Amino acid sequence: MQTLAAATIYLLALINPISKVFFLASAEDVKRGRDLLIVSLESSAAALLILVVFIILGNIVFTQVFHVDIYSFEILGGIVLFSMGYRALTKGVFYEAQESQHLTEHAIMPLASPLIAGPATITAVIALTAQNGMLQTSLATFIAIAINFVFMLIAIPLFNLLRHYNLIGALIRVTGLIVSMISVQLILEGLRRWIATL
Repeated sequence: MQTLAAATIYLLALINPISKVFFLASAEDVKRGRDLLIVSLESSAAALLILVVFIILGNIVFTQVFHVDIYSFEILGGIVLFSMGYRALTKGVFYEAQESQHLTEHAIMPLASPLIAGPATITAVIALTAQNGMLQTSLATFIAIAINFVFMLIAIPLFNLLRHYNLIGALIRVTGLIVSMISVQLILEGLRRWIATL
């Protein structure tokens, strides 16, 4: 149970529900509750499907077919994640939205991938599968995405509450700091695995 909770929290940190709140709140047609529900469902389902495929086939396909080791994923995932965290720290945004951004246009790209099922999250589920097994990793992934789904549904009132108390900038930067630290840890873990093979 403790391992499941740790894996869920780790995946949730990588998925970063707060970034979805700010992304959804910036959408032009954000006041349409039905669109928000549809987009949240579509993006969560697509992200879950992507991650489950990597849980089942990731190690086999990449290590045996493409001969890509897990440390390559960890280093690349860490670099991509660091760029997101650094942007949040310096610019106060996780994702720079286009001017005319409609919710219905972004369920799969960029919401499902890379904002939910991004390189770092994919790397994490492959590594967790090797450590904890397929069943436990799948369950942790489902719980993390379900929690993120709830955050997406309450994105507008939550954003308004944070804006009312002037907490948006501070929260983005604190979350960006956490994301950056996780990314550095991913890179270091990847380098450690690579050095062990020399």
